Amino acid sequence: MTQHDREPRGNEPTPPYSQETTTPPQASVSLRDPAELAEALPYLLGFYPDDSLVVVALHGERGRFGGRLRIGIPESESSWPAFAPQIAECLDSSSQARGARPDGALIFLCQEPGEGHTGRDVMERLRPLVQELRRACGNLEMPVYEALCLSEGRYYSYVCPDPRCCPPEGVPLAEASTSAMAVAAAYAGVPMHGSLREMERRLLPLGPPFAEEQTRVLDSVSAELTPRMLSSEGREQVRTDTLALIGRLMERFQRCSPTASTSVGQDAHDDGLLSHDEAASAILGLQDRETRDEAAEWMEGADVGPALRLWRALARRCAGPYIGYAAALLTLAGWVAWSGGDVPTARVALGLALRADPDYLFAQLLHHACNEGLDPKLVRRCLRSGPGSEQGDGGGERLGETEGESPS
Repeated sequence: MTQHDREPRGNEPTPPYSQETTTPPQASVSLRDPAELAEALPYLLGFYPDDSLVVVALHGERGRFGGRLRIGIPESESSWPAFAPQIAECLDSSSQARGARPDGALIFLCQEPGEGHTGRDVMERLRPLVQELRRACGNLEMPVYEALCLSEGRYYSYVCPDPRCCPPEGVPLAEASTSAMAVAAAYAGVPMHGSLREMERRLLPLGPPFAEEQTRVLDSVSAELTPRMLSSEGREQVRTDTLALIGRLMERFQRCSPTASTSVGQDAHDDGLLSHDEAASAILGLQDRETRDEAAEWMEGADVGPALRLWRALARRCAGPYIGYAAALLTLAGWVAWSGGDVPTARVALGLALRADPDYLFAQLLHHACNEGLDPKLVRRCLRSGPGSEQGDGGGERLGETEGESPS
C-alpha cells in the first residue's frame, strides 16, 4: 500500500519514511511505498540478510529509521509465540537505551523457497510469525506500519490490502543499483557487501581436500606447542614467536594485495599466501589471550585492510576439530573491521565468533559494544592499557571493567 493511500492513525508516522546515512557527507532519503522499503533493506544493514528477520524502529511523525535488529528465522513454528515478544521487547529496550522509544516498527522477512515451493509459499508459511510480531509490537504501543516478505526476487506485503500495488503474486524487486537508497549510499560512501551468506562464506573453514591437510598440520603443531605453553617460560617464548610470525605475515599481506575483482578470487589469493605450518602456528599461538590482545593492536590506518584479510584467511584454516579455535580469529576480524568503520562486517564476524564459542568473552563484549554504537577508540585504549589481565579474558576483562557492562 502506498503511503498516501492510508489514513494516519493516532501517532502514526506521517509519510514518507526517512533514512539518514551515518557516513558523511550526510544524506537523507524519503521512502514512500513498500517497493522502496524492500529495495532499501540491504542498505539499512550493509548486506542482504538471507534467512533473516529484520525489525526496524520508527521515530517521529515522518517515521525516521532508528535501531534495527536482525536475527535468523526460527525453524520451529511452535517457538514463534514466545519468540515474537522477545523481539519486540528487545527493539523497544535497545531504542530507549539510545534515547527514544519507538513510535512504530517495520518488519522484513527474507527467505528463499525450498525445492518445489514458491516465494508465495514462503510468505504464507511465515504469516503466523508476522501476526505474532504485530501483536507483540502493538502490545508495546509500537504499531507495525509495514511487514514485507522478500523471496524469489519479489516482495509480498502482509499489511497492504490493495492488489493494485501489492498483488497476491508479489511484486518483482527493482535492480538494487537504481534505487534511491543505492544512489544515496554511493554518494555517502556507505559500503555494500552482497548477501549475508556471501559474507559468512569468507570467514568459514575451507572444505576438502584442503581442510584435511590443514587439520593434519594443526595436529602436529599442537602436539609440539601445547606442552611448551604449560610453563610460564615456554608460554612467553611461544608468545614471542607467534607475534614475530604475525608480524611477518602482516608484512606479506601488505606487500601482496589481491587484484581479483571478486571476493572469491581475493580470498583464494590470500589463502595462497599462507602455508599450512604458518597458519597452524598462528592459530594455536593466538589462543593465548595476551598474544591475541597484542595482535589486536594491528587495527589502524594502513594496517586495517591487510589485518582483516589475514584474520579472515586464518579463520578459514580452522578446520575439522579446530573449528572452535576460530573464535579468536573471528573476534580479531570483527574488531579490525569495526575499528576501520566497517560495522556490517564486524557484526557478521563477531556473530560467527560467538557461534564458534558462545562463551568467548572478548567476542561477547565487542559484539555488545558494536551493537550499542560505542566508539571503538575506547576499546583501543583498553587494549593498549597494559598486558593481559590474569583474572580472565585479557583485553575483554579490561573492556568490561571500563564499561561496567555484562555480556549480552
